[in-house]
Amino acid sequence: MKRTIQGKYETATTLGEAVRAFVPSPLPPVPPIDWHPQLRSRFDGAMHALGRLDSVSSLLPDVSLFLYTYVRKEAVLSSMIEGTQSSLSDLLLYEMKESPGVPLDDVREVSNYVNALEHGLRRLRGGFPLSLRLIREMHELLLADGRGREKDPGAFRRSQNWIGGTRPGNAHFVPPPPQRIMECMGALELFLHNQPEPTPPLIKAALAHVQFETIHPFLDGNGRLGRLLIPLILCESGILREPMLYLSLFFKTHRQTYYDLLNRVRTEGDWEAWLDYFAEAVTLTATQAVDAVQRLEALARGDRERIHSLGRAAKSARQIHQELLRRPLATSPELAHRTGLTAITVNRALDHLCTLEILREITGQRRNRVFAYPRFLAILQEGTEPLVAGS
Repeated sequence: MKRTIQGKYETATTLGEAVRAFVPSPLPPVPPIDWHPQLRSRFDGAMHALGRLDSVSSLLPDVSLFLYTYVRKEAVLSSMIEGTQSSLSDLLLYEMKESPGVPLDDVREVSNYVNALEHGLRRLRGGFPLSLRLIREMHELLLADGRGREKDPGAFRRSQNWIGGTRPGNAHFVPPPPQRIMECMGALELFLHNQPEPTPPLIKAALAHVQFETIHPFLDGNGRLGRLLIPLILCESGILREPMLYLSLFFKTHRQTYYDLLNRVRTEGDWEAWLDYFAEAVTLTATQAVDAVQRLEALARGDRERIHSLGRAAKSARQIHQELLRRPLATSPELAHRTGLTAITVNRALDHLCTLEILREITGQRRNRVFAYPRFLAILQEGTEPLVAGS
């Protein structure tokens, strides 16, 4: 549907330049979304895919085995969009305090993303509402250290920012002036709380993401936090029991379309085109996640059967294998601590698992060895290749 501009421009001055800053209209859109048959079908398909994703946890003996690493994959992808170059293995090594050669600012940013998400989920599960206070708490964790620590973690911006370009005057987009941030974010909070009218959760997530990115309320971390809002809204509403939907890979792959559609919403009010794209992202991403879970479970099941062939040594090897499912990089002392097995038993089990080619030692050293579950990691790392400039 053709609409007019979804907000208004106000003149703001920053770095000595007068710029046109965009102040978005409150949600929901006016006139309402045109739910033509194709768009409705898209969202029906997206909801069906989410239902499959939510139920797939029943395939896993322990859903936390999958979630621990899957959440970290999303953290890598979301941070990669913002320019970091850390891999999933880098993050896992960093969390083990084994990070030689890893760019520390990059990996800290990714680790902060995990902390922010986990904090948000804990608060929601404790009955705290998805609110401006919670968003600020998550932002404080997101920028706790790394490159953003000097940019007011946990505080809405008090100065003008801009997106793209080398200076305000040639920016691709200029968000609202700082004095309008509380007004805009207050209206967004009301929308999240179903005011002025109830909005289905998946549609709410789609609209709120655009609105947050348009307001750009912080000096840094807006993209990452805006992407985090999507699984938080779906978990708060009960659409998903676990945070298993992450759209960063889709946004990364189709990022030019993503940016173009955000601008079309602002300048033309083409919410329908954005919602169509969002529904496609949800459907494809949820389907890929279900496929990944099924392949990981098949891999684990097959490897358990191979471990059974070890006879008396199988019991301790199964315990080590179970821990590598949870965290697919580990050291011998760490595994001894987590399983309660003796160092000798752990090392023997690791040798057996390496002989079966289930695990691989990746340092080549005799001491301080790190063991990886390479086929498990390979499935999780699909799509996390670094961005290529200009692509």
